[in-house]
Amino acid sequence: MTRSLSPWRLRTRTLELGRRTLVMGVVNVTPDSFSDGGRFFDPRAAVAHALALLDEGAHLIDLGAESTRPGSRAGGAVQAVHPNDDNLSLGTPDVHPNDDNLSLGTPDVSAGEEQARLLPVLEGILRERPQAIVSVDTYKAATARAALAAGAEIVNDVSGFSWDPEMAAACAAFKAGAVLMHTRGRPEEWRDQPQLGPDALLAAVRAGLSASLAAAAKAGIPPEAIVLDPGYGFGKRYGENYALLARHSELLSLGRPLLAGVSRKSFLGRTLAPLFAGGDAPVEARETASLAALTAAILHGASIVRVHAVRPAVEAALIADAVLAYETDARA
Repeated sequence: MTRSLSPWRLRTRTLELGRRTLVMGVVNVTPDSFSDGGRFFDPRAAVAHALALLDEGAHLIDLGAESTRPGSRAGGAVQAVHPNDDNLSLGTPDVHPNDDNLSLGTPDVSAGEEQARLLPVLEGILRERPQAIVSVDTYKAATARAALAAGAEIVNDVSGFSWDPEMAAACAAFKAGAVLMHTRGRPEEWRDQPQLGPDALLAAVRAGLSASLAAAAKAGIPPEAIVLDPGYGFGKRYGENYALLARHSELLSLGRPLLAGVSRKSFLGRTLAPLFAGGDAPVEARETASLAALTAAILHGASIVRVHAVRPAVEAALIADAVLAYETDARA
C-alpha cells in the first residue's frame, strides 16, 4: 500500500499531501531539549532558527515548549487544563535500565510556563513570515487554544487526544489541523511494557490511532483535518521501532496520511553503538541514521517527516519522492 493524494485541512488553508513529502522542521523552546541542549530557549534565537529552517526548505515548523528528553516527568490524564495548572511532561520510552525516568511527581512545565515560552516565538515567526505554517507541539488544551488564537495552524498532540479531555474540542472550535500520535500506555508504564511481536505491535498502534480518530469524530473534527503519527520511540522498545517502520504503510488503511518522527531518536543511537566504544551514538552523531530512517519512512508511506536538520531531509525526501514517482508510473 502506498500513499495517495489527500487534502489536509488546517485552520485557514488546505495542503495537498501525497504528491511530495513535506518536511516539518522542529524548533524546541526549552532549556533541556534532548536534541539541541536548549540552544533555542531564548525567543530571539528560536525565531531566528525557525526562519533559517524555512529558508532551508521546511514546509512547516513544529514549535514545542516542553522537553521530551529521557528523565522528564509524566503522569496520568490531564484534568481540565487552564493556564496556571500544573501539568505533565513527556519522557522518551526507549531508555536504558538505569535512566531515572517516567515517574509521577511535580511536572516539569505548567501550561502557563509552556505558553510563556511558546507564544513570543510563534508571534515572532508569523511577524516575519506571515504565511508560515506553524504547528504547536502540545497535549494541553489551554496551550493549544492560546497558540491557535495567536496564529498556529496545527496542533501536534503526542497523546492523540487522550491526555487532556478538552483537547479535541479545542481543535474543533478553531477548525485546526491535527497530528494525532500513538503513545503506548502512560509514560510511567513504558519501562514495564512487554515486548510485542510485529503483528501485536501493529495491532496496538492501529487500535490506538483508531481511538484517536473516534475521539476526533465525536468532537466534530472532520477526517480531512487529521494526520496520524505512529509515535516512534513513544512506548516502543528498541526493536519494535524497526518492526513498525518496516510495516509503516499498513497504517494507511486507517484512511489518513501519515507523519513519521524518527529524527535523532534513541533507537537509532542504539543501532549505531558498535561504532561508538562508549555506548550508544550521541544525539549529535545520529544525523545520517536519521536520514536513512526518514527515507525508509517515506518509501513506506509517510507524507510528512518531522526533522531537526531540514536541508539534508529536503534532499533525501526529493530522492525518495523520485523513487515513488517511478513506482507509480510503472504501475500505471
